[in-house]
Amino acid sequence: MKVSAGDRLVIESERVGQPPRTGTVEEVLSLDPLRVRVRWENDHESTITPNAGAARVEHSAVSGA
Repeated sequence: MKVSAGDRLVIESERVGQPPRTGTVEEVLSLDPLRVRVRWENDHESTITPNAGAARVEHSAVSGA
């Protein structure tokens, strides 16, 4: 998964009927394994290592992808 600062990260919910969680990648901390610092829509921040299939990246125009 290619990701860079400014991209949107969408994490699918673990529960049926719950909306996905979305946030903006603030910083890429590590590529292998992928670790990113995300600012969520509710303005909280987390450092996460997304699992395969649980997350998708929506690239920003700034990231060039």
